[in-house]
Amino acid sequence: MNLASLAPLAVVLPIFGAAVTFLLLRQERAQRIVSIGVVALTLALEVGLLASVWGGGTVAVPIGEWIPPLGITLVVDQFSSLMLVVSSAVSLAVLVYAVSQGIADGDKDGPISVFHPSFLILIAGVSDAFLAGDLFNLYVGFEMLLTASYVLLTLGGTTARIRAGVTYVVVSVVSSLLFLIAIAMVYAATGTVNMADLAVKLGQLSPETQVLLHVMLLIGFGIKAAVFPLSFWLPDSYPTAPAPVTAVFAGLLTKVGVYAMVRTETLLFPGDALNVPLMVVALLTMVVGILGALAQTDIKRLLSFTLVSHIGYMVFGLAMSSVIGLASTVFYVMHHITVQTSLFLVAGLIERRAGTASIDRLGGLAKLSPLLALLYFIPAMNLAGIPPLSGFLGKLGLIQAGVALGTPMALAVVVAGVAVSLLTLLAMARVWGRAFWRTADDADNPDPALLAPERRGSMPAAMVGATAGLVGLGLALTVFAGPLFQVSQAAANEMLDRTPYISAVLGPDAAKLAASHLSQPQGSATPGGQAPGSALPVGQTPGSQAPGGQTPGSQPQTGAKP
Repeated sequence: MNLASLAPLAVVLPIFGAAVTFLLLRQERAQRIVSIGVVALTLALEVGLLASVWGGGTVAVPIGEWIPPLGITLVVDQFSSLMLVVSSAVSLAVLVYAVSQGIADGDKDGPISVFHPSFLILIAGVSDAFLAGDLFNLYVGFEMLLTASYVLLTLGGTTARIRAGVTYVVVSVVSSLLFLIAIAMVYAATGTVNMADLAVKLGQLSPETQVLLHVMLLIGFGIKAAVFPLSFWLPDSYPTAPAPVTAVFAGLLTKVGVYAMVRTETLLFPGDALNVPLMVVALLTMVVGILGALAQTDIKRLLSFTLVSHIGYMVFGLAMSSVIGLASTVFYVMHHITVQTSLFLVAGLIERRAGTASIDRLGGLAKLSPLLALLYFIPAMNLAGIPPLSGFLGKLGLIQAGVALGTPMALAVVVAGVAVSLLTLLAMARVWGRAFWRTADDADNPDPALLAPERRGSMPAAMVGATAGLVGLGLALTVFAGPLFQVSQAAANEMLDRTPYISAVLGPDAAKLAASHLSQPQGSATPGGQAPGSALPVGQTPGSQAPGGQTPGSQPQTGAKP
């Protein structure tokens, strides 16, 4: 049995764990054990999924034995399995951090009993989004993680959190509504929401209809990914939440939006129809985000703006539609999930140790806690792209891809990317110089906790250990950058080729049909005046009747290597 056939458990296990922890509301110790155990088991499963597709190939798992495009299909390939492993590893570290914080604080301001079910539902939603083989199931994954995030964001019920939660909920509902409208339009135009099926049938539509559907989906995903100008909500929402919640939001939620953009751009809308607008968005996201970061005095708000800024690098790699650019995006997403989450956990430790996250009131942290200084310095330099760390390697790949493309817009984004990297270093160095390097007496408005040893907060060992583990994972991305770049490039080849994905879900005939549509100019007509592929009714499954009357969906669902 192919281990990838167990992919549904990546969604089912966290949901089951959420149900169990909800029943254990009054037994906090049991809740913690179940939560950590379920996330650890899910991570082990996902490592197995990654190993099963590491060498190439795509596996489609139809739920309930419904032959695609009917029913729900989960698809495991190198990109989705990489995202699953990184997201669950980060989630496990954040959960350990949160549990330790809750124990130390007596669950006053940190995680409370409802935290564990909500956190597990969020993980289930993220996993479902990464594995979704159809647009509606992708929507369901988004709604699962967003519903859980509404609860997590307002934990504690403070005025600031409720106010930020209202903004976050309104923006999330609007983006979900736009996504749902886009799904309805796609279904009305093609008669399907299965992404492999859409990869074939969208080629039969007029160019105008394709562009309309393309833009609608990009807007919905762009809000979730927090690209400019749709990122206004993020810096005001994330910093108000408890440290572990902010960390997992920063690491995962926007990356699910980026994942959806990558998947739909490569599978449903191949080519360069909107590449220039995407590059403009990438450039503005980089620049506006980092300028916002430089204006901040609160570390968590500064990190929220750098989060927005670095989404621009990922969009840039996607917009180039090249193997190098897309492979660099895949690698950079893994890097950014790990490093950004690490920095938010460090910000939580700073706030706990010194009593504030305002750099105007901080000073002397390097002397007060050398370990905390080290935990900040490594991911901060990684985010800034200092050689030879993973942030540098990912940006270098993007720069090489942009130079190779050579268009004026691509070169402009390359220049902006280099400048933004230097400004990121400036922002990170500013925090280091003011919060860690200078003495507490030199702070503009020193916090009493810095000056009075008896008022300094403690840092539980498990919180420090979880943070150190994530910092170590960020360093591991550098140490193992070679094989990770190889699998990222293989994933990029698979996504740009599309054949392994379509063949795994619908069979080789559908993949050939999709390739034939792509090889002809959009909207061109065949000699008989018939649109390409119009001999196949929109409501019919591509390749549903193979020679001999056999249904391709009944064939083994592992695609050929690219």
